Amino acid sequence: MTDRRPPHRRSLSLRILITVLAISALALGAATLGACGPAVGRPTISMKFKVAPKTPPDASVTIDEEYIGPLSYVAARGVRIPRGQHRITVEKEGYFPWDKLVQAERQPIFLDVYLVKVPD
Repeated sequence: MTDRRPPHRRSLSLRILITVLAISALALGAATLGACGPAVGRPTISMKFKVAPKTPPDASVTIDEEYIGPLSYVAARGVRIPRGQHRITVEKEGYFPWDKLVQAERQPIFLDVYLVKVPD
């Protein structure tokens, strides 16, 4: 079966489909951020990371067991979290994990992150 619509109508349908998919992806992404994403109507606290020189920048950052991104990205931009208690974990294969329980009540929170290499 061939599409008999004029070319300008086909491209309009494609643009609508792409727009709907993009909006759906944004909504799904916001929903999966859970406690780490900005909560509408709830105050959030700024959290900044200071990374020790020998800590690998590609270490994984998780907050409340949700992956946030590589340490270099998170450290450069910071994160906003809702008030309350949160577990922050930074991990990289070949290093001991860095784990911290923070109570987000005041802003900003500053965390010094350093990973220690596992001995051979």
